[in-house]
Amino acid sequence: MEQAGRLFGVGLGPGDPELVTVKAARLIGEADVIAYHSARHGRSIARSVAEPYLRAGQVEEPLVYPVTTETTNHPGGYQGAIDEFYAEAAERLAAHLAAGRTVALLCEGDPFFYGSYMHMHKRLVGRFDVAAIPGVTSVSGAAAMLGRPLAERDEVLTVLPGTLEPDKLAEHLASTDAAAVMKLGRTFDGVKEAFERAGRLDEAYFVERATTERQRLLPLAEVDPASVPYFSLALLPSPVNSGSPLNLTDAAGVPVSAAANDESAPGVAREPGHGEVVVVGLGPAGPQWTTPEAHTAVAAADDLVGYGPYLDRLPVNPRQRKHPSDNRVEAERAEFALDLARRGSRVAVVSSGDPGVFAMASAVLEVATEERFADVPVRVLPGLTAAQAVASRIGAPLGHDYCVLSLSDRLKPWEIIVERLEAAAKADLAMAIYNPASRSRTWQVGAARDALLKHRAPETPVIIGRDVGGPQESVRTVELGDLDPSDVDMRCLLVIGSSTTRAVGGAVFTPRRYPA
Repeated sequence: MEQAGRLFGVGLGPGDPELVTVKAARLIGEADVIAYHSARHGRSIARSVAEPYLRAGQVEEPLVYPVTTETTNHPGGYQGAIDEFYAEAAERLAAHLAAGRTVALLCEGDPFFYGSYMHMHKRLVGRFDVAAIPGVTSVSGAAAMLGRPLAERDEVLTVLPGTLEPDKLAEHLASTDAAAVMKLGRTFDGVKEAFERAGRLDEAYFVERATTERQRLLPLAEVDPASVPYFSLALLPSPVNSGSPLNLTDAAGVPVSAAANDESAPGVAREPGHGEVVVVGLGPAGPQWTTPEAHTAVAAADDLVGYGPYLDRLPVNPRQRKHPSDNRVEAERAEFALDLARRGSRVAVVSSGDPGVFAMASAVLEVATEERFADVPVRVLPGLTAAQAVASRIGAPLGHDYCVLSLSDRLKPWEIIVERLEAAAKADLAMAIYNPASRSRTWQVGAARDALLKHRAPETPVIIGRDVGGPQESVRTVELGDLDPSDVDMRCLLVIGSSTTRAVGGAVFTPRRYPA
């Protein structure tokens, strides 16, 4: 390797000078020579992006392509002319490097991602000290400006050149989850044809000059082929995130309403039969106890339906509509959600804890059995239960067989509740007791305690968990005989131990083995 200057292929990102990395900006400012490619008109997008980081006194080395899209009389044709140009350009840079100068060769996007720098790199590597400085790719910039994620979890993102034959391109587009097609311009008609053949045209978007003042973002199907420059791409975003909002702009850069282009926007009439209801468990408290699956379902929804305090736990998304209601109108809430879905909306019905445990799943499914909602799909996503949360804070009191009961007599007679309490006590089951008290139900805890004491020893451990996971969390253990109803309110859950449940050193657990 010749001991001389260094060559840096500097990635400048997609066009916004503020998206140039700190390292790239430093190297541009330190370089002795600034090199950049351009067409014969001499204008260089790369140089314009880097201009804020240039300094006086730097040598500029424009590398002007002899041909771009026009014909040539070179004996080797277009490829022969380009190969000869790259060889000559490499030697021009080599002269600076041999003289001990540091050269920054500017490159839009990333130098090794369809970048012009790679042609210099492979001709000079091994002779000189050369390095590529990565930059934000045009694909990343386009996705960010569109406001639509590229790929998530196990999805496959495919990057394709628009110069492929439409048949080959369509084959790739049909078999991938998400895609970016580069090098549009004169290839646009073939690219659009490929999206049509793959059945993906309605999912695709056109992004031109992303992150710059001249950027344009439109549905691919609406683009005039005569208006497409080389610095543009077609984007097929993540299908998982197809409900997220779009940042579309027309040819003049004027924002286009998402409602005009995206079925997911609020207020847009949708075809009946395309909606669904997802019943989601948010867990007992903050977002850290909400599953990723539930987060995804909530984010994808158009409408959020639920008890007001539960909806308040969700972040505000201007694309979504929240429909809060009282906690005592479950059937009406379910009917409302199913009707929204029947009209084409994606609806998330939210519950605290798990939606199948004294929550909205059964209410939604019951109403969904009516013939008018026969075509509305309903999914139920599990959540961490309040019983699990309270039990975990104290140890493992539900470590053996247990049952889950509600003390609320609003939907079932108190006599049935007492029968079930005594049956569980006789069977020596540990118990998780939901809805033990409220402002209007103040006597049930004392009555339940007395019923249990007929079959359970007074020293049986009872865990009182209040607001577990919240700012006023408290968890304490008392004996069943000492359980004071005034210590229990509507934000509490009780765990009643079995005959084998033990309280040792602050921890409460029920052994897995049952005594012979």
